[in-house]
Amino acid sequence: MAQIGIGVVGGGYMGKAHSAAFAAVGTVFETSLKPKLVAICGSTPESSARYAEAFGYQKAAADWQALIADPEVEAVVIASPQATHREIAEAAFAAGKPVLCEKPMGLGLEDAQAMVAAAKASGLANMVAYNYIRTPATQFVRKLIAEGELGQITWFRGEHTEDFHGDPTAPATWRSHGEANGCLGDLAPHILNAARALMGPIAEINAVLKTVYPMRGDVKVTNDDIMTAMCRFDSGVEGHLFASRVATGRKMGYAYEITGTKAAVRFDQEDQNAVWLYRAEGPEAERGFRKILTGPEHPDYLPFCQGPGHGTGYQDQIIIEAKDFVTAIETGEAIWPTFEEGLEVQRVVAAIRASDKTRSWQRVSDF
Repeated sequence: MAQIGIGVVGGGYMGKAHSAAFAAVGTVFETSLKPKLVAICGSTPESSARYAEAFGYQKAAADWQALIADPEVEAVVIASPQATHREIAEAAFAAGKPVLCEKPMGLGLEDAQAMVAAAKASGLANMVAYNYIRTPATQFVRKLIAEGELGQITWFRGEHTEDFHGDPTAPATWRSHGEANGCLGDLAPHILNAARALMGPIAEINAVLKTVYPMRGDVKVTNDDIMTAMCRFDSGVEGHLFASRVATGRKMGYAYEITGTKAAVRFDQEDQNAVWLYRAEGPEAERGFRKILTGPEHPDYLPFCQGPGHGTGYQDQIIIEAKDFVTAIETGEAIWPTFEEGLEVQRVVAAIRASDKTRSWQRVSDF
């Protein structure tokens, strides 16, 4: 049985999620290349030791440099803050180690460009962790579109709405400062990735950013709470994109609607095991959206459960992601979303920032 040693940089929210995923993926998907948890590092040697014991790693690394230098670490997962992504990725590729990097990739366009260049120069497997696009439900929607089941697409609406920053009386945190930590830098990339995955490249965009709560106590907030945009895809289809971290009541509002000439689809991540599908066929009196519960007939569902409607969860998306990364390493073939997709999302982010500043349409190809 072939094994591959995994090293994870970061032990917080996503560090734990990736650790659990790589511990489980060989069993869930019965991959022929089995990950083993070799080393993890946090922000201090003490936190590294704590994470290693809690998550089942063989060792704790003193820092990320030591983790990458460890010969038993054969692939690196970056789950640390965005400001660290570029340096860690470049070092890992230089050491001959494939990289899975959390989204969004780096602090911005310059970091993403450098990371793509390093990935290309290395020739190694690379992926950016856009996990929500991997639900069996959304994979099914992508399949419907690819097979022409919706007919000619005429409209797209996508949103990513949460309320983790929605209390106006809450004190300032790290999220209150820096472009990369604002709604556009941190939250919106998920729905930008979804729009590209479902509809193809975005050609033009006209967007506005807004800081809803400019002060947190006596501290000035220096980034945005909301992003609102009109967009036009390369295909000519037009649409609307919205992201908010102050959307009261929304916990995981990663949602989209797609309208076609033959059918329409609705999806909401808060009900991630269901797709609402309308087909323009049959008597008008009998038409309507019907709820399709995901099951073994939908992509990447069966390895988790043989029963339709039983459902998958957030952690399962990360396990699917781990499967794709391990497969890319084993086969040597790129599996989407690679670092190239991470860069393309950052290009859209840059276009949105320029549009907000100039109050004008911007071509994504200019960035």
